Amino acid sequence: MKKRISLLLVMVMSLAMILTGCGSSSKSSSGSDAEGGEFRVGMECGYAPFNWTQSDDSNGAVKVEGNDEYAGGYDVQIAQKIADGLGKKLVIVKTEWDGLVPAVQSGKIDAIIAGMSPTAERKKTIDFTDVYYTSDLVMVVKKGGDYEKATKLSDFKGATITGQLNTFHYTVIDQIDGVNKDTAMDNFPAMRVALESGKIDGYVSERPEGVSATAANDNFAMVEFEEGEGFETSAEDTAIAVGLAKDSELKDKINEILKGISEDERLKLMDDAIANQPAAE
Repeated sequence: MKKRISLLLVMVMSLAMILTGCGSSSKSSSGSDAEGGEFRVGMECGYAPFNWTQSDDSNGAVKVEGNDEYAGGYDVQIAQKIADGLGKKLVIVKTEWDGLVPAVQSGKIDAIIAGMSPTAERKKTIDFTDVYYTSDLVMVVKKGGDYEKATKLSDFKGATITGQLNTFHYTVIDQIDGVNKDTAMDNFPAMRVALESGKIDGYVSERPEGVSATAANDNFAMVEFEEGEGFETSAEDTAIAVGLAKDSELKDKINEILKGISEDERLKLMDDAIANQPAAE
């Protein structure tokens, strides 16, 4: 009887040690995840060269959560550098433009890295980091059309022009006297289709997207305005920064990471993004 009890005690103690070991291992793994974790970034994945979708992970593209697509572009490269600096895994969450601010407010994503300008209106609802890119406004038009040789806003009198919904790109169209301001569109691929079909004569964009559009489609041309003849904008309009929830603890950390990315490196990242964009973008 004593031998049986002793044997039973040994078996129970051995089982307890095994379970304790498993629990310890599981806890360690979980602790590692907590220290690293994910950096969830929202973007449209349709605003080349800042961000787009493609079918593989070439040129540093990152898997889009929830489907078989990959996201590439300048924003993705900036997001990757930030994620690396934070010691986290980058997760791209494809989100419609109008859904980006609500997504970061609700915690569905940690940051918006989507070519978004830190305007005064947006600052009422979310915070922004330091600027990670600055650009100029241009007009994308049909090559060989009536507006390819335009050099000033007044050249677009009578033209049918649009811009992206809920962006300052659309509101600045009001600065063109006699313009036919068409209905705002949800995204840039839609505007490119409208321009190709002749529905519009042009759309307002930032220079990187204009370069991207003309590189992707030989039928497009980019109008850059002469000094003092283009759109009147504020510095915050043409700046691009990372959007965060109010009082996010990530703000100071991300600003430190951004300081470590030189201007030359940023320019190279944009040049590479323009060169690597899918032809269909």
